[in-house]
Amino acid sequence: MIGIRRFFNALAGVLVFVGALSGAIVTGVEAADGGQGGPPPLGLPLLCEPGRTCWLVNQVDHDPGPGMRDYLCGAHGYDGHTGVDFAIRDYSKMDDGVPVVAAAAGTVLRLRDGMLDGDVGLVGKAAVAGRGCGNSVAIGHDGGWETYYCHLRRGSLTVRPGQRVEKGEKLGFVGSSGLAEFPHVHLGVRHNGKFLDPFVGRSRTSDCGPGARPFWDAATLARLQGPMTALYDAGFAPTEVNAVALRRGFYRDAELSTKSPVLIFWVDAFWVHKGDVLTMTVTDPRGRKMVDKTMPVEKTQARHMRFVGKRKSVDWHEGRYTGIAVLARKTKSGDTETFRIERNLEIK
Repeated sequence: MIGIRRFFNALAGVLVFVGALSGAIVTGVEAADGGQGGPPPLGLPLLCEPGRTCWLVNQVDHDPGPGMRDYLCGAHGYDGHTGVDFAIRDYSKMDDGVPVVAAAAGTVLRLRDGMLDGDVGLVGKAAVAGRGCGNSVAIGHDGGWETYYCHLRRGSLTVRPGQRVEKGEKLGFVGSSGLAEFPHVHLGVRHNGKFLDPFVGRSRTSDCGPGARPFWDAATLARLQGPMTALYDAGFAPTEVNAVALRRGFYRDAELSTKSPVLIFWVDAFWVHKGDVLTMTVTDPRGRKMVDKTMPVEKTQARHMRFVGKRKSVDWHEGRYTGIAVLARKTKSGDTETFRIERNLEIK
């Protein structure tokens, strides 16, 4: 989700934007005012298990210049990003429906619906100009605080302007509308026209690290600790794998037989770093390694897909094949941090 600060500024008034790409306009409601404390403690903006069924993939940008710096002084995000992004696995999960929920109780202020879900990298930014947040909901909270939920699935919104919602109440489904390249929800926290980082809160004592009073509730903050790197998906396919098709949900239920011309093992990752080393192995039903390949990561990437495989010379043996991917990273202390994923395939 890219460059939506100007979009939010345009929506800071009292109008509700709904309808198709042309954007019909109807009357909304005013936000609450006053208060100098923080917002209500925030929960997750979607129903999922972080690190298993959803992943924190982009942070708030704290760099005032053209670069990107997250609250830990890393670069997990992009220039000008005003919120935090939670991704789901792929478009097939989006189609299944992953609920977006209110991170805190409040009143619905504004919403937009009717925008197509897709990949802005394929359709171009001009197609969604001025509507980068996509299908979206804005909620007002006591003290003039607002939370924003962007990129919801078209036609999934379940709330209306002026409606009171409770923490955890469904707003719609995760989508890929607006300036989105993959299914995710963007959560923005805003007060007095300024976006704030929920990991930092209103202030902190150092340039790197969380604030003394983050906006997350304690349970949610505990669930969001740890590295943003993840080998989040892997599987087998009977053909060479294309990243775009893979993230659309293709190969999900791929079946291989003893006659399949090729056996491919693939892995998809969030946030690999330059200097990481990825090792991928495939073991056949007899316990023999038929593939064992080590590949250095040449540049830091928010998403990274690799596959290995072998062409059939004779029929594949029946039984269980095991694919394992391990990403190794040297830490500043000299230790090695590893990320691992394993998948099994039965050939009959």
